[in-house]
Amino acid sequence: MNLLLDTTIMIDVVRFRNQRNELLAELVRAGHRLCTSTLNIAELYVGIRAGESARIESLLSGLEYHELSASIARLAGQMRSIWAQKGRTLSLADTIVAATAIDRGCALLTDNRKDFRCRKCSCIRCREGGQHRLRLEGG
Repeated sequence: MNLLLDTTIMIDVVRFRNQRNELLAELVRAGHRLCTSTLNIAELYVGIRAGESARIESLLSGLEYHELSASIARLAGQMRSIWAQKGRTLSLADTIVAATAIDRGCALLTDNRKDFRCRKCSCIRCREGGQHRLRLEGG
């Protein structure tokens, strides 16, 4: 399975939180491909702390990157519009990440399931705590 890492997961890896490093190692051993979007990379650098640069580069060196394309941008805009008509405001960044996952055939690995409510976006939610528990959730 192709897994697109959301920013929250990458921050946990860089900051050694919630056993995310171990989780990603387990996923790779199980044959999953890890990737992220270029938008998530930008978000990761927004919150960079002193001493994290090398850890960020180490993490990113093992990931495939998906760039924003016209088809992803179109889908993100359509998704945001549909949700707005339902009275729900989604951030453009989150809709671009969700559209990237859909367009590239990835499940989205995130802790922020509430930000990704579209039916076409398969999310895998990480649970905090001792053992890694992943739950595949449809929109």
